[in-house]
Amino acid sequence: MVLDLIGSDTLERSWGVLRRGGVLVTTVAPVSQEKASAHAVRGILFIVKPSRPELVEIARLIDEGFVRVNIEAVFPLERAREAFERGLSRHVRGKFVLQVVGN
Repeated sequence: MVLDLIGSDTLERSWGVLRRGGVLVTTVAPVSQEKASAHAVRGILFIVKPSRPELVEIARLIDEGFVRVNIEAVFPLERAREAFERGLSRHVRGKFVLQVVGN
């Protein structure tokens, strides 16, 4: 199985690493069923649709302590590139949070 979260060249190279009967799952673009058939694998586009009720329930579970979130660091949105590069440079134990402040 390959889980592609990048697309483009990475998606194209992924076809060749799958065994016959394997599965390529991508979150980036529609899957070419012709390429899937040519490689004797399945191709799936996985899309997550945001749901306000589900997000509210997740927030409640976090607030009540049923789910624990490990936060490595909080960055203002303007420093998103720094957060991304920091995540690439070493293993981290928590998530990076980008703080968006609305007007």
